[in-house]
Amino acid sequence: MAKPKVGLALGSGGARGFSHLGVIKVLEEHNIPIDVIAGSSMGALIGTLYGAGQSVPHLYKLAKYFKRKYFLDITVPKMGFIQGNKIQEYIKIFTYGKKYEDFSIPVAVVATDLQTGERIVFQEGDPSVAVRASISIPGIFVPVPYQDKLLVDGGVLDRVPVSTVRDMGADIVIGVDCSHYKAYGNITSIFDVLMQSFDIMQDEIIKNTVMDADFLLRPDVSRFSSKAFTNIDDIIEEGEQETIKNIDMIKDAVFNWKEN
Repeated sequence: MAKPKVGLALGSGGARGFSHLGVIKVLEEHNIPIDVIAGSSMGALIGTLYGAGQSVPHLYKLAKYFKRKYFLDITVPKMGFIQGNKIQEYIKIFTYGKKYEDFSIPVAVVATDLQTGERIVFQEGDPSVAVRASISIPGIFVPVPYQDKLLVDGGVLDRVPVSTVRDMGADIVIGVDCSHYKAYGNITSIFDVLMQSFDIMQDEIIKNTVMDADFLLRPDVSRFSSKAFTNIDDIIEEGEQETIKNIDMIKDAVFNWKEN
């Protein structure tokens, strides 16, 4: 009997994006295959590490010990405050030096060309370059020069890259949207201003976007900071709980799927 190709579309969200791990864990526990993955921003990081072969238990450990010092290489703010070299080295180490072509699960990473406004999709080459581009929140990270392009966060155009997963041949798409801002949040620094502005912009974009996902999971993580990298256990658990709520419907769609 033919089986559906199941795709994950992992969205942006900063530290809230660790809820993607909870989603993946529950899907694995219920034997839901993950055949292809597309990610924007934090979703690009999680999807790339998982696609490279990192196990869920190891990713849980990495998440719990992840600190901002791992990527805070502050630079003179001409085009951004964070240079991004440290996080790029981190990605190289934890993807075992593989290229996307070598991954056990096909992964696509979405970035935005700041000069043309085009969506750029990486499916081959160096994951550290692709993810470094996709997480480059404008004004915070220095943009990534790539070929004749200048790349920033994939979430600028495509917060939850459902269409990319469809293009990869997925029959059933599970989208994960965890980039929700909290109104009247604590805004005390330029980083807070930029992050809150970015979250508001993304929320407005997604309100006017048709999500062609078969399942759109929205972990309840708006109460957590997108930049603090604290409460990681709680953030992951919200991903688990949101998936558990929907798992029966997902299983029914996958295991009773009939090819049209």
